Amino acid sequence: MKRLVWMILACLAPLFAVNVALAQEKPGTRAEAQKMVEDAIAHIKAVGVEKAFEDFTNNQAPGSKWKDRDLYLFCYKMEGVNVCHGANKALVGKNLWELKTADGKLLMQEFNALIKAKGSGWVDYKWPHPQTKVIEEKTAYVAKIPGYDGYLGAGVYR
Repeated sequence: MKRLVWMILACLAPLFAVNVALAQEKPGTRAEAQKMVEDAIAHIKAVGVEKAFEDFTNNQAPGSKWKDRDLYLFCYKMEGVNVCHGANKALVGKNLWELKTADGKLLMQEFNALIKAKGSGWVDYKWPHPQTKVIEEKTAYVAKIPGYDGYLGAGVYR
């Protein structure tokens, strides 16, 4: 009987390990995205925009606070030029003013309108999930960068 119990436990152990791993990889939350943006603004004030943008884009070092599971920062000038991107370095320097979301929104223009009206807040849109490639509901918290003609943000899938 003891042997049977040990065999069952040995078979179930991998399932427990998978569940623990999945539990540790919960997607980021709205509160975590907003906090990351607020911390990033403090970092910009401490080290300046150029160094901060470099830190936000080169976030792959172990322990980087600028990448947390599916959370990362993106930064744009008001005219739509990407100046940092924590998930896709290839976007840096590109003008994405005409970029449309899966539901047809002009994303940079949506961000800009919010920044001009309120200084910070949430924008909802549809975007392909990087792992599944399925179009999902996403929301991003964006905030004006003080003393700079641009803003930064972080988004979460809902």
